[in-house]
Amino acid sequence: MKKIYILWVLCAYIFAGCAGNSKSAGHDEHEGHEHSHEHEAHDHEHEGHDHEHENEGEHTPGEVIFKKALAEAIGLETKDLQPAPFTNVIKTSGRIMAAQGDESVVVATVPGIVTLGSLPFIDGTAVRKGQAILSLASSGLSDGNVAAKAKYAYETSKKEYERMQQLVGDKIVSAKDFEQARLNYENAKVAYEAIAGKQTANGVSVVSPINGYLKNIQVKEGDYVSVGQPIATIAQNNRLVLRAEVSEKYYSELPMVKSANFRTPYDNMTYKLSDLHGRLLSYGKSSDANTFYVPVTFEFDNKGAVIPGSFVEIYLLSSVIEDVLSVPVSALIEEQGVYSVFVRLDEDGYLKKTVTLGANNGSEVQILSGLQAGDHVVTKGAYQIKLASASNAIPAHSHSH
Repeated sequence: MKKIYILWVLCAYIFAGCAGNSKSAGHDEHEGHEHSHEHEAHDHEHEGHDHEHENEGEHTPGEVIFKKALAEAIGLETKDLQPAPFTNVIKTSGRIMAAQGDESVVVATVPGIVTLGSLPFIDGTAVRKGQAILSLASSGLSDGNVAAKAKYAYETSKKEYERMQQLVGDKIVSAKDFEQARLNYENAKVAYEAIAGKQTANGVSVVSPINGYLKNIQVKEGDYVSVGQPIATIAQNNRLVLRAEVSEKYYSELPMVKSANFRTPYDNMTYKLSDLHGRLLSYGKSSDANTFYVPVTFEFDNKGAVIPGSFVEIYLLSSVIEDVLSVPVSALIEEQGVYSVFVRLDEDGYLKKTVTLGANNGSEVQILSGLQAGDHVVTKGAYQIKLASASNAIPAHSHSH
């Protein structure tokens, strides 16, 4: 009986221990499951954090942010780069000159002392045809007043000619004497008419033969001038001549030259002869005796403020090249001999690209490498973006923490 009691107690103890282990195991499993969910949630949160950083780092390395409002304020402009025809260029130098028939030299009609009037006798003064430029006084000279002497000689010779005209028919004067009287009269008449109506208190006026501007003034107040001596030049500046001096090594290419652009040193503007009704006059068939250059001459309308006599940079335009990428000169940025441009990526983003240049016609430059068709190149405002790039360039994004 005692043995049966002990066995029953032992079974009860074993049964209670098994139940406890089962409950503990269930609790541990539940706790492990909750911890796993917390860890998984943390991992998802970390992944979301990484994804957010990836979105923030989508900018192109080196991209410059230049806000749309600021771009509009400076008048920023872009060009959609597409292949187009371009011309081969011969770059040289030359000079602007007045066209033939566009200038007239004013000379002294009588001998005398230069006396200036109210008109400013300086280069660039506008004058009208028939307007008095200056006066030549001769009353103080030993030869006397030229105008008065011309008038007296004309009146005297006229009377003598009219008298002999009545006598020659009656054979009272010979035909030879009559012809001499007529010759004297004609000469006196020409001399008098040259100054008739031009006498003033200061002497005989010298007038402008054409409308234009004074240049090449060769006398000053008080100078003595003789008959026929040059006083000044009147230039109309309506038509001008562009004379390019081309090296002999380009002689074989000269027959292909059709037009030209030129750049003046005083206004930094590039003028196109195609916009100025320009035309090729001729090109030299040999070089000058004292130089190694061949002249090429054009004529064009002076629609701008082009100064005759000035030296200019010239871009001779010859054969056409098809499918060329080119940008305006204003798009280029030069840094220690390296050229680059800014390309617009989006509304506020710009990227600087280094380019290799080809031919330059003064207004457009051929791009050999660095750009491709479809790029939106900044043509105006590139230097403002360059200044902005010094402070807000976006570096490449890194995921290192």
